[in-house]
Amino acid sequence: MRFGIDRLLEEPALRAPLANRRVALLAHPASVTRDLRHSFDALAALGDLRVTVAFGPQHGLRGDKQDNMVESPDFTDPVHGVPVFSLYGEVRRPTPEMMDAFDVLLVDLQDLGCRVYTFVTTLRYVLEAAARHGKAVWVLDRPNPVGRRVEGLRLRPGWESFVGAGALPMRHGLTLGELGRWLVAELGLDVEYEVVTLEGWDPGGGPGFGWPLGERVWVNPSPNAPNLWMARCYPGTVLLEGTTLSEGRGTTRPLELLGAPDLVPRQLIGAMHALAPQWLRGCRLRECWFEPTFHKHSGRLCAGVQIHVDDGAYVPGDFRPWRLVALALKAVRALRGDRELWRRFAYEYEYERLAIDVINGGETLREWVEDPASSPGDLEALARADEASWLEEREAVLLYR
Repeated sequence: MRFGIDRLLEEPALRAPLANRRVALLAHPASVTRDLRHSFDALAALGDLRVTVAFGPQHGLRGDKQDNMVESPDFTDPVHGVPVFSLYGEVRRPTPEMMDAFDVLLVDLQDLGCRVYTFVTTLRYVLEAAARHGKAVWVLDRPNPVGRRVEGLRLRPGWESFVGAGALPMRHGLTLGELGRWLVAELGLDVEYEVVTLEGWDPGGGPGFGWPLGERVWVNPSPNAPNLWMARCYPGTVLLEGTTLSEGRGTTRPLELLGAPDLVPRQLIGAMHALAPQWLRGCRLRECWFEPTFHKHSGRLCAGVQIHVDDGAYVPGDFRPWRLVALALKAVRALRGDRELWRRFAYEYEYERLAIDVINGGETLREWVEDPASSPGDLEALARADEASWLEEREAVLLYR
């Protein structure tokens, strides 16, 4: 299969509309070609394209910050001599001065298929800026590594944030190019928008079930996204960022783990099975112990669970990570009613609201966890309604059938 960047490089006819226009690139470390050249280098080497500026989202153009929520500076690229502006530093929306530096913005970002991944919001911000300044945006499309599966509550009105670009469910099942089509329609933007589509993408085919496993290498789109298994778990394990439980940052398997020094893994798994065994299908849970070298519980032995979606036990249609982690939180609360569970800190430029609510796009999940009378069936009913409405709404923007 071919990604959007490969098609643009290999098909001069696709590039023809870019002639005599100043081109910008929004990219990150996973923005690589089939032969592992960074897209910035590959585009700059073309004789018929003039790249005048580049942008880096969270974690930078080529990758510079290991931990989460660490800003990146602007700089001048030492190889190509053009300015590189950070959209995760002093600003998150491009300024008028930045917009003046180009005519067409090429967006080549590997997404993870989850609403919370900040590249979705960065796409919204550049589309809004392009509409205001009369610029064009082209997305060089890449696969959604977790395919077409949809899961989770939709973001509630008023809960938009840097980890919530709009009323998406947690796991949206779109490529970034399709997400751009949805944002343009949802926001009513008058903008020149194009998608250089994927060729040969099979979102439901094994063994990758969204990612061309064995055909294309995995490059971390962010420092703690080291493999496909993390991407599969992330729409659930990202919830842990708003809790006092470790999500495995500071270990070699970030966002595949959950744990804390005071957990008893066997007890936790047993409580989850007792509450909603149907939410544990499509994966395997393993008791584990780990010591984070940084981040939450750094230097302390944590007990917890690893979610295994890296063997034949993984069944995409059954695995529902958002429900699984919600269930883990419900089980922790049932076992330890007095435990401090919600982490209170500034999360992605949100200083007043609880991080768990910002992440989930509303208070519903936290209230369900805290209510001893609520059942898995209550949350299931809410999630199913949101998932059904999204499946119907997204039909209009699908590019790959």
